[in-house]
Amino acid sequence: MTTQSDTYLTIENASEGLFKDKGSKFIAYAYPVSTEEEIKDHIARLKKEHHNARHHCYAWRLGAEKKLFRANDDGEPSSTAGKPILGQIQANDLTNILIVVVRYFGGTLLGVSGLINAYREGAAEAIENAVIVEKIVEDIIKVDFDYLNMNNVMKVIKDDNLNQVETKFDLNCTIKLAVRQNDTERILNKFNDIIGVQTEIL
Repeated sequence: MTTQSDTYLTIENASEGLFKDKGSKFIAYAYPVSTEEEIKDHIARLKKEHHNARHHCYAWRLGAEKKLFRANDDGEPSSTAGKPILGQIQANDLTNILIVVVRYFGGTLLGVSGLINAYREGAAEAIENAVIVEKIVEDIIKVDFDYLNMNNVMKVIKDDNLNQVETKFDLNCTIKLAVRQNDTERILNKFNDIIGVQTEIL
């Protein structure tokens, strides 16, 4: 069985970029995000902060599989803004990222190629100014067991250095663990070999 890649690249924290052309200013903002809700909040806030700006164009991509993405031209000619921004996200193989480029119009039309270049360069600079990090895709596993099995369960956790997200110790115990996706099956098998232990992927 070939293991899928269970890592992805994203940015560690927010960053900015700036590109100017013929008086127009393109201010790019890049944010690490994990939900569409966060994306909406960032865009709404920037529209308030830059309410005098002519356009707030953006692109985002979510998920380790990189299947969720969107590009928005916000009134610029079709495919001259959102697409070049998304192109930079794809070129750097990033996900869980939002880039918004705010344009202040300088009075001179840039034409299609000028716009594509401006939005691309703004987005590229925001990425260049960001810290790119590799993250691991994790599954959350719930392990249910009675107190008598505590030592057996804890041995697996210790041997594999597993990260405990939540614990509830009583006569019946529950531990939630964050497990690297490629290790999930192996860890589940270890727990399932212990009689009286039940597991579930959340």
